[in-house]
Amino acid sequence: MANTIRASVIQSCTVRFNLSETLDKFEKLTRLAKERDGSQLVVFPEGFIGGYPKWSTFSCFVGERVSEGRDEFVKYYNAAVEIPSPATDRIAEVSKATGVFVVMGVIERDVGTLYCTAIFVDPVEGLVAKHRKLLPTACERFIWGQGDGSTLPVVAKKFQSSVEPTRTVETKISATICWENFMPLLRTYYYSLGTQIYCVPTVDSRETWESSMRHIAFEGRCFVLSACQFATEKDYPPDHPVADASNRNPDNVMINGGSLIVSPLGKVLAGPTRKPEDILTADLDLDDVVRGKFDLDTVGHYSRPDVFQLKANISP
Repeated sequence: MANTIRASVIQSCTVRFNLSETLDKFEKLTRLAKERDGSQLVVFPEGFIGGYPKWSTFSCFVGERVSEGRDEFVKYYNAAVEIPSPATDRIAEVSKATGVFVVMGVIERDVGTLYCTAIFVDPVEGLVAKHRKLLPTACERFIWGQGDGSTLPVVAKKFQSSVEPTRTVETKISATICWENFMPLLRTYYYSLGTQIYCVPTVDSRETWESSMRHIAFEGRCFVLSACQFATEKDYPPDHPVADASNRNPDNVMINGGSLIVSPLGKVLAGPTRKPEDILTADLDLDDVVRGKFDLDTVGHYSRPDVFQLKANISP
């Protein structure tokens, strides 16, 4: 157990179109995870900064776009952040003040294109890496560009052991966003780089998501930390599209959470939670990764490189 760190997943949602209040919420939840649970690493959901526009269509039609959709995109564009920016500086300041390593989903603005991105923020080094979602899902392609192979980091980080403070624990951390987790070759690429703490910012709140996370943890022999938003209609502007416009109710659920933490043998360590706002925390014994590799290493002794080979283009 000496090779152990403590990590949390945060279930919450964006304060829609209010960056300052969203950053305040981030700080409050990060400090709570640190002060109450002793967390050393926290994972926030997909699009926590910038927001996830559930049910929005941006008035897109095959062959046509209209002015209402363009106006909606302006609002969404202005809610996104550049990387780096004062917003990421604020995240780095909180990380430094608390000593907590942060993985967070943000909507990134780069010139005229938005990206669904995960950032890695170290309490000592600040912003150390980012990952852009390789393939936005379905209608997300209206509003987000595609990432490329140049932002597929597995970040090496040394932590102080949470059970034996004189000991240093070496870890490798990755992030895979929402339905990217259904891309087998992307998972295999991260496994090949030795990911041990496989972070999953997401907004998929279906019951089937737990099965996917447990499968990936078991397959990759890694800890999976899945952080999902929980949002209701009151968390969106009054005129935002909803599932049933004839039955608007501030308490109608838009995104139903389901955050959880899973061990390298597929055991659920915390969650899934359906609370509107929650912090799930677990001790991650990195030796469990090695225990799992004993009988299954999908990029090592349980692979057939003479039959199958993985090729990754990691250039910009």
